[in-house]
Amino acid sequence: MKNNILWNRCTALALCFILLFAAVPLPQAFAAPEDEDTVSDYSDTDSDTESTDSEGTDTANQASNANVIAAASNAPTLNAEAALLISPGTGMVLYEKNADERRYPASTTKIMTALIVLENVTDLSETVTAEASDFKKLSADSSNAGIKQGETVTVEDLLYALMLPSANEAAYMLARHVGGTYENFVNMMNERAAELGCTGTHFSNPCGLHDDDHYTTARDLYKISYAAMQDETFADIVSTVQHRMSKTNMQDERIILTTNKLILSSYAAYAYNYCLGIKTGNTSQAGNCFAGYAKYGDAELYSVVMGCDEKSADYPEIPASFTDTKALFEWGFDNFTSKTLVKQGDTVKQIDVELSTDTDKLVLTAKNDLVALVPKDLDIEELTQDPPITAPDSVDAPIKAGDVIGSVTYSYNGTNYGTVELVALSDVERSPVLYYADQLSNFFQSTVFKVILIVLAVFVVLYILFNLTFGGIRRRQQRKNLRSRYENTNFQRRRRR
Repeated sequence: MKNNILWNRCTALALCFILLFAAVPLPQAFAAPEDEDTVSDYSDTDSDTESTDSEGTDTANQASNANVIAAASNAPTLNAEAALLISPGTGMVLYEKNADERRYPASTTKIMTALIVLENVTDLSETVTAEASDFKKLSADSSNAGIKQGETVTVEDLLYALMLPSANEAAYMLARHVGGTYENFVNMMNERAAELGCTGTHFSNPCGLHDDDHYTTARDLYKISYAAMQDETFADIVSTVQHRMSKTNMQDERIILTTNKLILSSYAAYAYNYCLGIKTGNTSQAGNCFAGYAKYGDAELYSVVMGCDEKSADYPEIPASFTDTKALFEWGFDNFTSKTLVKQGDTVKQIDVELSTDTDKLVLTAKNDLVALVPKDLDIEELTQDPPITAPDSVDAPIKAGDVIGSVTYSYNGTNYGTVELVALSDVERSPVLYYADQLSNFFQSTVFKVILIVLAVFVVLYILFNLTFGGIRRRQQRKNLRSRYENTNFQRRRRR
């Protein structure tokens, strides 16, 4: 009897442990499909990314020649070691060649110098007196504006001297005036470059004289140039052919001329009338450099060329930096045009709506016009046909008209021409009944609910097994006790008799 009781107890406990250990992985099993879906999504994303990257690489390879990537055919062959042509409206790169390669900027450095000055000096009539230290690092053939030690010049005239004849003494005078010390001003230049997103730039002086630790890239130089051109004073200065410097305490009025050959003489064969600046540069280590800006109608282009030869093949009297820049501008304006890819309010996609009795569809429209510079021979229908849309398949009500739901990107042959957000066309009210029904359904399908059910089931089984095992023992014990009491009672009765 005792052996049977012990065997029943062991069997019941074993069954309890088996049920407990079997229940432990169940929540994970319920969650496993979600994890697998997530992994699958990431895998799909990675696959799509790889596919996109490979397509972009193929496109680049087809359009590249000696590290050149061009967004249209018949791109010019440049003398420059590094070059960049960008449409500022969309930031679209039309042409690039070694655009992220570190190179010496020479006097294009002064674009940043002028930007720092204009951001820190509100009164351009302030004066600065030239000191001996301003000339200390200059050589006899250094570009200058003829400023003398002890001469007092306005900040405005110094800016013109800096940007037109590329005066190095003006750079040091302005740096000392704004930064307090040359070193502090250079720190300001480097901090501003970092703010502009320049990742391949470091300045060591305010004028661009050669230093191994003084460098930038064509892409960074564009960022600096673009930021500077947002200042109207800067834009006016760099588009000026000649400037009359005011009379000073040491010199009479004098005229200074720009070093930009594209605008110096409109009659020259190499001139480019649509060019509106901005800065030249030249050292033996850097070669000839030029950051340029041109506007043709409503279209704008920025160009950067670095490491050009001293003489152009077509016009030996000027550096190749000017003919390269002109070739880029002409090619850009001739081969690209501004086109509206999608208009504000245009229907782009329909998606499903949940939790609403008003409608089961939501129309997504373009939030704004998308105008991009595209190749003139590009068929817009090819560009806008089945564009990749980033939007969910369905959304839950409530929805307000104008809510941003997704976006659409227009591209062709590996070139991205712009992205526009997609917004809801109309309001969609939420149905309270459908909402609470959905909440209840989600709860019943949730892992938490499944875990609760499992725990309750385990407790019920344990309770039943416990009662079957230990309840039977108690009942047997009770019967035994009753039997003993009855027997004792009968014994006492017999003795009384």
